[in-house]
Amino acid sequence: MDTFERLESEVRSYCRGWPATFAKAQGHLLYDEHGAEYIDFFAGAGALNYGHNNRRFKRKLIEYLESDSIVHSLDAATVAKREFLERFEEVILMPRGMQYKIQFPGPTGTNSVEAALKLARKYTGRQKIVGFTNAFHGMTLGSLAVTGNAMKRDGAGIALGMGVSMPYAGYLGDGDTLSYLEKQLNDGGSGLDTPAAVIVETVQAEGGMRAASREWLERLGIICRAHEILFIIDDIQVGCGRTGPFFSFEGMSVDPDMICLSKSLSGYGLPMAITLLKPEIDVWDPGEHNGTFRGNNPAFVTAIEALSYWESDSLRREVDRKAKIVEASLEDLITKYPDAKLSHRGRGLLQGLMSPLPGFAEKVCREAFRLGLILETSGPEGEVVKLLPPLTIDDEGLAEGLRILHQSFSAAMLTRQSSGELVASKA
Repeated sequence: MDTFERLESEVRSYCRGWPATFAKAQGHLLYDEHGAEYIDFFAGAGALNYGHNNRRFKRKLIEYLESDSIVHSLDAATVAKREFLERFEEVILMPRGMQYKIQFPGPTGTNSVEAALKLARKYTGRQKIVGFTNAFHGMTLGSLAVTGNAMKRDGAGIALGMGVSMPYAGYLGDGDTLSYLEKQLNDGGSGLDTPAAVIVETVQAEGGMRAASREWLERLGIICRAHEILFIIDDIQVGCGRTGPFFSFEGMSVDPDMICLSKSLSGYGLPMAITLLKPEIDVWDPGEHNGTFRGNNPAFVTAIEALSYWESDSLRREVDRKAKIVEASLEDLITKYPDAKLSHRGRGLLQGLMSPLPGFAEKVCREAFRLGLILETSGPEGEVVKLLPPLTIDDEGLAEGLRILHQSFSAAMLTRQSSGELVASKA
């Protein structure tokens, strides 16, 4: 029995799919303790959009730590925090004509969501929050109440209140999911009290890689305005350039009241989250929502450097270009393996393939690890092979990762055929 099995909780999960002990990383590559190399198409669940140990970020971080500058500060004013606030305004908010206050709710994505839900209730005086089928917003109780995944919800151990689930884009097939929501809001007999807020992901990264259309998201915003419901976009995994632009909803006529950000905000994998709020919504009393680790100054330092990627449009163009390469490769797999009944999901550098064959996506990911590629599954049944490479991956690394992905699909199909599973699934 190894150290992890002997001492670490049974709740550990990622390590079960990747039976290696990792020691080093650089860019899009991971190395285990024996020196074996792996291409990383996981990127820290989206926390490493700029790759492992980004040298630009690392240099700034080391300089900061060696200068005995502030590391922990709660919400005290620090030089690093001021510089982050000013740079975020200069590089992100002002060029987009956005006016938001910035709240530091705690170090992780679920802290950002909890702050947004709590503030929505305080501001509106209402209690219910509308989430969507297959949504994932975090593992704390408020976030779980608007999360769709039954296994994660069950882990709460108590009834999850004040969250109402509505069908996400495409959930009803050709059915108009927003007309259903609108009917509920307009019907005094529906049982749905006017909610404080609606929270939505533009792409359900953990929930099966479903992507809402521009038209669906714009209409959802209009419905919220018509009913004076706050509109919250959870951009925790799909923001910071994952779909191309810094915010996943850029280019749409969408004006969220609050935006949740975390994951790659620090750029280096250091814990950091913010909640963006329209100024008129910022009705907090001092100290009404706080947390010990809001002031992670090393994360501010690397976040400042990460913002330099957004001083021009070059990274967005690179993401768009690489996304087309990934999509073409996935479409080739769909054509090559019709028996797997594959369908394409996602957008930008957040793409995947769904297969209804039980356990098939997991087999692909296991084969990929064996061949030197780190992947994970997505969806309530783990039915989607999810690709999440660093945005900064070079063309050679991307091509090699996709080559291994094709090998992995081939190996998974051969395994099914040899075991008779594919024949059984056709019956």
